[in-house]
Amino acid sequence: MFEQIPVDIGLVHEGERVRKNDMQVELGGPAEPEKCEIVLVRPVDAITDGDISIVGPDIGSMEEGKHYPLGILVEIAGAKVEQDLEGVIERRIHEYSNYIEGFMHLNQRYDIWIRLSKKSFKKGLNSFKYIGQVMLELFRNELPILEKIQITFITDPEKLKLLYREALERYESRDARARGLLDRDVDVFYGCALCQSFAPTHICVITPQRYANCGAISWFDGRAAAGIDPKGPIYEIVKDECLDEEKGEYTGVNESAKKRSMGEINRVYLYSAFGYPHTSCGCFEGIAFYIPEADGFGIVLRGFRDITVNGLAFSTMADSTAGGRQVDGFHGISIEYMRSARFLHADGGYERVVWMPAETRERLKDFIPPSVYPAIATEKDVKTIPELKSFLINLNHPVVQKWKSDETAARATADRTAVLSAGDIPITAGGYRIILKNAKITAEKVIILPVRAPPPGGGEHRGAQKK
Repeated sequence: MFEQIPVDIGLVHEGERVRKNDMQVELGGPAEPEKCEIVLVRPVDAITDGDISIVGPDIGSMEEGKHYPLGILVEIAGAKVEQDLEGVIERRIHEYSNYIEGFMHLNQRYDIWIRLSKKSFKKGLNSFKYIGQVMLELFRNELPILEKIQITFITDPEKLKLLYREALERYESRDARARGLLDRDVDVFYGCALCQSFAPTHICVITPQRYANCGAISWFDGRAAAGIDPKGPIYEIVKDECLDEEKGEYTGVNESAKKRSMGEINRVYLYSAFGYPHTSCGCFEGIAFYIPEADGFGIVLRGFRDITVNGLAFSTMADSTAGGRQVDGFHGISIEYMRSARFLHADGGYERVVWMPAETRERLKDFIPPSVYPAIATEKDVKTIPELKSFLINLNHPVVQKWKSDETAARATADRTAVLSAGDIPITAGGYRIILKNAKITAEKVIILPVRAPPPGGGEHRGAQKK
């Protein structure tokens, strides 16, 4: 199928990383403000089947080590092809691109980040024509309902602006459609395993009120995908019994997570960042991160280039969030999930959010309660945790009342209880190393004493206890 392609094509290359020192060129990514990939359904007579076009400089004429804007437009047609399939097929661009040796594709929609390795470039992968040919063959092979396909790669910045605006409008139109449906209105959710090559234990659970972390797959998209390819990477999850409506725990989701993660993940809370939070891959649009000093959450999106209020950049926190792990207080999220009434529902929702970039706050203005909106700090208001706490007090953020109630409870139980919580707690005893997974330890009192060697002559050190 790929005899004319100068590099190897196959599943073995999924999950490959191209580091900066090894890249020939970078396409899209954090340095480019406008980039996108979109699939659009067209009338059959509007498409030239198999056509691959390049608008702007091709890979071979790009300077080594530099970054360039990129738009990928895939136009499809067929008697059974409906607009509901656009988002589903769009997400396959990520999957199919990563089959290509030395071609790393991350993220989705308006946030794509692609790198081509020097090694693959030297082998002859020097044109988008090759990338397009791989996509064409895989789309045809795996989705036979597509009767016609044509692909356009746009690297000309001015021409890309037009596609970028059209793409944003189409994304919003798709997202808005799913907002009226509630989780309790349906019997099935959908799971997506498209990112398991990067995070083997991660399974995205897609519900009407919880979009995929990448922001590209809605519940309607999941239904359409499972319908055309029942054995594909997007599949049905029967809800079964609801174990906890507030946290969003269902027996069907737990069973699916256990099976798909090969036993690594046994329980999932869909609406909480604590306990058994939904896992994250690496394509999430944003991170909800816990700020213990304020007992609230900060929100940061991938495009934010500054340092957040806790002193960490998005990239730093992404390392703690990604990888298919369940990490308390670090939660990969999509923008559309932030528009949901179920957003961090068990943790207090927006009444627990204390910081986010100004652009993000404005973007979500219609979905944040008016009483909370002005009390959420941004990078323009505060730079440090002490400044954040003062801001929250002055603006009377709801979380401040929680501080007061917690202080009252703390005084009532002073010196009685200490709690230690961590992902893994190592203990060394008797020559063995014991690791407590997802441990939460409660103690009446914690006493830390230095361990000292006994003095010469075998006498006991002061402070040592006699048996």
